[in-house]
Amino acid sequence: MLKKGNRLYSILTGSCPRCHEESMYTSKNLYDPRKTLKMNETCSHCGTRYKIEPSFFYGAMYVSYGVGTAFAVAAFVISFLFIGTGLKTAFFAIMGTLIVFMPVIMRVSRNIWINFFIKYQPDAEKRGKKASIS
Repeated sequence: MLKKGNRLYSILTGSCPRCHEESMYTSKNLYDPRKTLKMNETCSHCGTRYKIEPSFFYGAMYVSYGVGTAFAVAAFVISFLFIGTGLKTAFFAIMGTLIVFMPVIMRVSRNIWINFFIKYQPDAEKRGKKASIS
């Protein structure tokens, strides 16, 4: 079971990396093409801005390459080595996996990228309220 305070919790749930209280995304439905990457501007609990600077999430493309490669290797191992299909069928299994899991890969990559730069702070809500008052 994942616990708050762990980067893995924020990465897998898509919650705010600072307070882990709210989802960064406006929709939980990954497969709605209009809302897959639509994010809230800030966290309503701690006030964290998700887009730290313009084009911040371009760096997530590099992470996406690694995550996509991991998915492709897993699809190959499952189809070719465990099930025993041919290389041609394994290739189609890899392509199908990457297409079906593309929204998951994109969101997880963004979650990993933002967690490189923002760390969990259990008292972030108090800090956010103080900052907005003064």
